[in-house]
Amino acid sequence: MTKTIGILLAVLATALLLTGCPSKPVSETGPGTGVEDRVGRADGATTTGLPGRPGVYTAADLNDPSSPLYQRVIYFDYDRAEIQPQYTEILRAHASYVASSGAALTLEGHTDERGTREYNLALGEQRADAVRRFLVAEGATDGQMRQLSYGEERPAVYGQGEAAWALNRRVELLY
Repeated sequence: MTKTIGILLAVLATALLLTGCPSKPVSETGPGTGVEDRVGRADGATTTGLPGRPGVYTAADLNDPSSPLYQRVIYFDYDRAEIQPQYTEILRAHASYVASSGAALTLEGHTDERGTREYNLALGEQRADAVRRFLVAEGATDGQMRQLSYGEERPAVYGQGEAAWALNRRVELLY
């Protein structure tokens, strides 16, 4: 009986070692995140690479829902202009595309309706500037980008409450 328990424990320990934590961090990928683990395109044009690794992007990727370039809206927390971690891979992809293609990019900063008009214009500018600085740090050039702040003037969603306000705190990347 003791020998059987010992063998069972050894098998259990081996199974736990083999199915334990993954050795590499798992990135969030999928249709809802805007980031995909793609290594090639069906048409054979170019590869977009894996998250965390630079890839080569084409204008076709701007209209491909599985490409990180498809997501062109970056959302912000209330009264903040810091880029949230879930947007870094998306912005790296945009920086790579802008740098390699020479495309011109407009960064439109927006806020929710709370705050004065002047405050919201300044906050929208700060958000657009945060995205611009990130893109420049990743290889895009200042000359390719232009910043605008609309503050609260162009809401994505009309209404009050956190659900509407969260969708209005954003920077839109327009090519």
